[in-house]
Amino acid sequence: MRTANTVVVHSKPKLKDPILLEGLPGIGNVGKTVADHLAEVFGAKLFVTVYSKHFPPQATLDGECVASLASNELWYAKDVGGHDLVFLLGDCQGLTPDGQYEVCKEMMEDVFLKIGVSRIYTLGGYGTGLISECPRVLGAVSDAGMKPELEEAGVVFSMGEPGAGIVGASGLFLGFGKIAGIPSACLMGETSGHFVDHKSALAVVEVLEKLIGFEIDKTMFEEMARHIDELAAHIAENEKTDSGDLGYIG
Repeated sequence: MRTANTVVVHSKPKLKDPILLEGLPGIGNVGKTVADHLAEVFGAKLFVTVYSKHFPPQATLDGECVASLASNELWYAKDVGGHDLVFLLGDCQGLTPDGQYEVCKEMMEDVFLKIGVSRIYTLGGYGTGLISECPRVLGAVSDAGMKPELEEAGVVFSMGEPGAGIVGASGLFLGFGKIAGIPSACLMGETSGHFVDHKSALAVVEVLEKLIGFEIDKTMFEEMARHIDELAAHIAENEKTDSGDLGYIG
């Protein structure tokens, strides 16, 4: 039987009970923003590239016009807060629901179980359509016993949120983690979903700092968050002005 994925192994690092952080594109690109930045901060190294027939059928060009197929990548960082970390990064997910399921299932079986992943944090955004002054980080877990630890780190568990469930890799790896008996949690930063939301990403980073036991310079997130506050203030002022105009005309 042909598989969906082509797995290219660049190296075989010795990892001790690594924690997986999934940060693929999604609502507000919250998870991707967090995972990409943390991988860079911790000097993560590429060790696996995954290609799939379910990814967009295209090649992208770098600054030297060198082509690369659409892919997901696994990067690792040793001894972060006393833990080895594995980052699942990339610019795409499967194009169809079936494709997403098949890609994630094979990645779990062919890669994550083989390297002994001990815990999974999938990272994403919870779209509300509104800019939040203080974004919450909503949570979902593979086992209710994980909730106290996450709540202590600032994660909110709210019945019915998200009402439509968790789609894509963030939901699938949470579910596959449960099947495999790996403690797994999805951390969803509250976001409008209309732009790349660094303010929501900052909230997720602060939760991960507590859960994993590291501390990073968050200046970049804080500066971008200020831009979002300015945008929110500008939108609010425009709405006030528009409301006044309409009242006058009516």
